[in-house]
Amino acid sequence: MNCCRALPELLAHEDIVLVTVARTRGSVPREAGVSMLVSMTRTVDTIGGGHLEWEAMAHARAMLLQPPGPSLLKLSLGASLGQCCGGVVWLVFERIARSAQATWAARSASMEQGIVWRRELAGEIAPEQRDNMLSAGSLWQSCYPHHQEPAAETALALNDSCWAFVQYIRPTPFNVVIFGAGHVGAAIVQVLALLDVNIRWVDVRDDLFGTPPRNVTCIATDAPEDEVDKAPPDSFFLVLTHSHALDLELTARILRREAFAWFGLIGSRTKRARFEHRLQARGISATQLARLTCPIGVAGIRDKSPHAIAIAVVAQLLQAKERYASGEEREPMHDDAYDER
Repeated sequence: MNCCRALPELLAHEDIVLVTVARTRGSVPREAGVSMLVSMTRTVDTIGGGHLEWEAMAHARAMLLQPPGPSLLKLSLGASLGQCCGGVVWLVFERIARSAQATWAARSASMEQGIVWRRELAGEIAPEQRDNMLSAGSLWQSCYPHHQEPAAETALALNDSCWAFVQYIRPTPFNVVIFGAGHVGAAIVQVLALLDVNIRWVDVRDDLFGTPPRNVTCIATDAPEDEVDKAPPDSFFLVLTHSHALDLELTARILRREAFAWFGLIGSRTKRARFEHRLQARGISATQLARLTCPIGVAGIRDKSPHAIAIAVVAQLLQAKERYASGEEREPMHDDAYDER
């Protein structure tokens, strides 16, 4: 949830409205549970764009001029907004004051440590507003740590007079470790960091990182191989360093580790064949080698400029993430190849 990372920074300057998709019906732009932040001067993330988002932003900014309190808004995308998808969306709005910055900073930090938060909001529905479920007052609101697996990520209960919303805000499960801060590595980080992801970016050279995004941890070390063992067990690894010898050491370390989601190595089929021969001599089995993806990048993109490579590789990472979440088999190999120095 990008919003949780961005909230503390935005609250340093002004009040914010957190807009969350609480329920959907039919064809809609985005799923229940996604959120965006709206202030008087900016927005962060999206609930689907178009007229829906314009209405959400207008309602959120009107809330910033009123006493605090959550509200619920029901929007029919076809009948009310003229959007082609034609579904129905229920949006929950929560105004968060600047005074809550420290609280949300602590929550954000705890989520990075694996804590799941349960967020609860409720409100009344005025009789004249029952058609669109716009609340007329706050009953209660809270957010606290949750230590059991929730039955559902979000739940919205409502009747003619009131509504109640529960959301579980969990840590970002997409952990990516990138070895190499050259042109391609920097381009991949630039593209990938736009997503809801935790990135550990490792290189022996400490002058290449620049100013990273907030979800990127830069690690300059003379022993990058040690960072392999520090990564969470569901990590996605990318190796694209300036040295084939270092690439080989990292590959051996990752494949021996076994507890990882996906591993991609930059290079050609020739590089893969040479690496396989050397790794087999080190005792790496055929089963372990089968988990290596090399070459990397989705097939059909022959442009080898750094940002073109980055887009191809990030697309492949997203495919791998979907397969890992569903337990599907790994993707087929392809003939395109990139290299990094």
